[in-house]
Amino acid sequence: MSQLPSLPDDASVAFPPEASGRRRASFGTTFWIGAVVTGLVVLTALVSLLWTPFDPVAADASRRLLGPGGGHVLGTDKFGRDVFSQLMAGSRVTLVVGLVSVGIALVIGTPLGIVAGVRRGWVEEIVLRFSDLLLAFPALLLAIVFAAVFGAGTVSAMVAIGLGSVPGFARVARATTLQIMQRDFVVAARSSGRSAWGVGVLHVLPNLAGLLLVQCTVTFSLAVLAEAALSYLGLGTPPPDPSWGRMLHEAQSFLSVQPLLTVWPGVAIALTVLGLNLLGDGLRDRLSAGRDRA
Repeated sequence: MSQLPSLPDDASVAFPPEASGRRRASFGTTFWIGAVVTGLVVLTALVSLLWTPFDPVAADASRRLLGPGGGHVLGTDKFGRDVFSQLMAGSRVTLVVGLVSVGIALVIGTPLGIVAGVRRGWVEEIVLRFSDLLLAFPALLLAIVFAAVFGAGTVSAMVAIGLGSVPGFARVARATTLQIMQRDFVVAARSSGRSAWGVGVLHVLPNLAGLLLVQCTVTFSLAVLAEAALSYLGLGTPPPDPSWGRMLHEAQSFLSVQPLLTVWPGVAIALTVLGLNLLGDGLRDRLSAGRDRA
């Protein structure tokens, strides 16, 4: 029987990248397009905190319903307010509503989903039935109920949208937790005597981060649409604070006189939602590629 040749002590063996470690999956074009569009919206909101071309709430009856140009890049509305300045200021409201709504859904839904996946049994059943109950009330309907009970406003809209988005986070967290609980490192941790809470916090939650980030982008885009719809109905951000949805509502009476007034806020809403959805799709593709290469 032939003997394998021995290597000298100082010899090194080169392995291909796939064998020596996990190759990192790169972000695709979809992600970068979404990141650029979303970044522009965030930058606009930050700039509007310090500067806008005109006061977004200052009315000037002598300059009402002007077209683009003449010092007003996108024209003026029925009160003579600068449309571009209103769009800039309205981006702040959009981002605040989205961030708070996503934060509420994330903080409530994620622990519920993890607990349901770790404990199972009657705990899981209660969480699922609670999710079903919230799913029976879409975010818009819930916001209308909140507006009727507590009064229309930005705070009630944010809370309603956040609570309406809780089932999405709870179900994503639960489904992923059930998969993670079957992994060897979790089985080893439970065999060593680690409590269910310890397993959830130390082992499950870190592995949920990527999927939760994707869910945040999706929920954020839905919150932008919900806030615009509520403001359009008069149940969202109250005047005089600028809001893209209310800009659409106010512009519909002047379609025959100045149709561009409906275009600008509509484009702003569409681009923001598109950017967030593309960002979420890019993150999901990146996570999927990373799991395939694992």
